Formats: sequence, C-alpha cells, structure tokens
Amino acid sequence: MKLFQVHGTGPGPRLGVVADGRGRVLEAPYDGVGSSLELFEAQVERGLVAGDWLAAAERAGCLRPVEWDGIAPAVGARLAMPLTPPEVWGAGVTYRRSADFREEGTGIYDRVYAAERPELFFKASAWRCAGPGEPIGRRRDSAFTAAEPELAVVLSRTGAVLGYTLANDVSAWDIERDNPLYLPQSKIYRGCFAFGPVIVTPDEIGEPYALTLRCRVVRGGREIFEGEASTAQLKRPIDEIAGYLLRSNEIRTGTILSTGTGIIQPLAAGLEEGDEVVVSCAPIGELRNPVVTV
Repeated sequence: MKLFQVHGTGPGPRLGVVADGRGRVLEAPYDGVGSSLELFEAQVERGLVAGDWLAAAERAGCLRPVEWDGIAPAVGARLAMPLTPPEVWGAGVTYRRSADFREEGTGIYDRVYAAERPELFFKASAWRCAGPGEPIGRRRDSAFTAAEPELAVVLSRTGAVLGYTLANDVSAWDIERDNPLYLPQSKIYRGCFAFGPVIVTPDEIGEPYALTLRCRVVRGGREIFEGEASTAQLKRPIDEIAGYLLRSNEIRTGTILSTGTGIIQPLAAGLEEGDEVVVSCAPIGELRNPVVTV
C-alpha cells in the first residue's frame, strides 16, 4: 500500500491510498482517520488494520477514485507532504562515501563511522519541510549547500517501521566543514528537508537493503549532477539507528528518521537558486523540488 496526501479545500491535507494499482482520495474522515498520521496512530494505538479500514471506507462511500500515473495523481489533485510529522530526525555518516567527504583530518567522522553509537541529530519540524514540488532552501550564508538523497522511515512511538519514503536532507556542508559545532546551522533552517511523494508500507517495499536511490540536479534544463547509491551500502541496520534514537528519548508515532546519504554532490556543483533536485527510487517514486535561496 502507498499512502499520499493531497491539498484540499479544508484546513489540512486529505489522505490518499494506492492499493491494487488503484488510487483513491478520502472525501471525509472515516472511523477517526482523515490523514496519514491519524491512520498510523490508529494502527499503533487501536490495532487498526489498514487494509480492513480501506475496505470499510470504500464500502461507506468515503473514497473518491483518482487516476494514478505511478508517481502522482494524474488529474484532479495536487500532492502535499505524505505525512505531517511530529518531528524529523537524521542519521549521519552511515555510508563510507559520506564519511570520506566530510573528513578533513579531524578524525571525528571516521570515528563515528566505525563507532558503536551512530550520529543522530534533530533535523526539522513539519513547517520547515517540503513536499513534492515544493521549494527546498539554499542558505544565503552558505557557499555550498547540497542535496542529500536518502531513504527515510516513518516510526511508531516504539520505534517500529511503519513505512518508507524518499528524503532530501538538504545541508549547508561548508558550514559544517568549517566547524562541526556548526552542525545545527548546517542542518536546520526553512526548507531544509523534503520527503515524498508517497509512504510505502513495509509489506510492499520488499527488501529495504536492496534499493537503488538516484539523484539528479537540473539547472536551466541541463543536468549538472547525477549519482546513485544502494541501501546495501548502509553501515548500520535501520532498526539499530531507530533503537539509538529511542534511548532516553521519547518520540511520537509518525516521527520521520532519515537514514543518511551515499550520494555525494561535488563541490563544483552546489545548489543554486532555480535548480531542480530529483530524487528517485523505483518502489517509491520520484521526489522533485525546486531550489530557492532562504
């Protein structure tokens, strides 16, 4: 099952579901569920079975069919963030290439890569996030802001993986490289995180350590960067990273954890105003975001 959300006429986004190759959008809340977050909360707190809920909502006439082109609704709906997350957290230095690029003789990144404890950092609140087609931010005080294409997971309050999505952990790398204590300024600002276009449930994603992530940066209609990485290269299992996140730290159901990047945008190709970043992975789809200076 794939979950998405669309902008509606009401105060918040409406839940959409793709199952059996068919797309549907919820016209009105059903059984206390009107959004993807409420669906996940009902699964965790009430034991709701998503497939049963979908069938019942369809019988009740609460769902409207939409054409689905494999990435987005073909007509009649504009994609929003597929979830309004309580928090977004990130993991760093989980791929060898990420450790090598960040290392400048300090030794700290190599030590984190080899250490038992992973790097974890708070990344964003919901209002700092972007959904499909929405702008991501390039810091105006950064000379090298880069895309970080990643696999992200949606977690329950107990750390169980509820779904998978694509993420772009946009980061001002020059600020972090200048001094690691500047990491929060490198990572947290308006438009610093994009995710979507859908959330794919674990039963449909297959093997999460056999996914190929791709990234393209397009400038003026010309591709200036292309890269790919496999989640088989992840240093740490996702449940191990999630386990550390929950140590002495409560999270709420719907929290997003981004698992780190293995695609390194070179120094000569930092993001500029007007660029478009395209992150893709076959089972999840394609996440496109324009770049603005913030």
